[in-house]
Amino acid sequence: MGRLVRILIFIALAWSGYWYVAGYGLRSAIVAWFSAQEARGWQADYAEIATSGYPARHQTRLTSPALADPSSGTAWQAEWLELDSPAIWPGRQTMRFAETPQRLSYLDQTAIVSARDMQAELHLQPGVALALERMALTSGPWSISREGEALASAGDLTLLMEQTETPETYRIDLEAAAFSPGEDLRRLMRSSTALPRNFQTLKADMTVRFDKRWDRSALEERRPQPVRVDLALAEMKWGELRLFATGKLDVDTQGIPTGEVALKAENWREMLAMAHAAGALPDQAIDPATRVLNLLAGLGGNPNALDVQLNFRDGFVALGPIPLGPAPRLILR
Repeated sequence: MGRLVRILIFIALAWSGYWYVAGYGLRSAIVAWFSAQEARGWQADYAEIATSGYPARHQTRLTSPALADPSSGTAWQAEWLELDSPAIWPGRQTMRFAETPQRLSYLDQTAIVSARDMQAELHLQPGVALALERMALTSGPWSISREGEALASAGDLTLLMEQTETPETYRIDLEAAAFSPGEDLRRLMRSSTALPRNFQTLKADMTVRFDKRWDRSALEERRPQPVRVDLALAEMKWGELRLFATGKLDVDTQGIPTGEVALKAENWREMLAMAHAAGALPDQAIDPATRVLNLLAGLGGNPNALDVQLNFRDGFVALGPIPLGPAPRLILR
């Protein structure tokens, strides 16, 4: 019996030593990362860092973290950020965000992000590179506002990015319940007052191949860039408006997409009017576009439903036979 007690005491002391050493190493790695970003010219600071969670977990909390990348003009700050991982392996991290508002800035625009129970799960492969296996961002009710005016909000948010058998390829799922575009976007699109405040459905399912896998170099060097996008399904339902999209795009080194995306739209005339009001369709194109789409919808048998294709070629995009202008560049900054 005495020998068993001694063994248990030895195990407890050994584990305690490991926990404190591993916690110190994790804390030191975070401090070193912030210092490295400062050396690169970033603003990267925090007020305090502390570790708790003994004996089973490491819970490291940063008070008043702030990050700013002058090259892209982006910045983020919050009241606190907590990293939580099993003591046995720090590569299974859960990041919890403060429920108090976070500030997200881009150039001279600052948005306030408010979210309940927002957290991110990071599953990293063992090794120095810390390659990303899985990332999931979930949240309860959230909103984004600027100067006191809501830009967007939703009842929840689920964003999943998971590595496939090919290390550079990731499956990405997005879904937001009761998504509201906010009054600013409503005014921009001059949307009908008959439309409900919230979307009934907003979700997307795609697979994206990048030019390299996601790992620590994505923060320290450059972001992986998409080279192939396979959109299984994107769906939006907003009152009587419904939009479905599916297709495949290849993306070159300049971020220019090539390929086709099939679209099915219900109540397409309202969507066309909204695109025109938002500036996506110039004045001189609205009448020809309406005539051509009327013809295409009539061929399908339902004048209110439209089956067309977005064609991406030579840096331009066309809706069926209607040229829309330069294609957006798919570049991650």
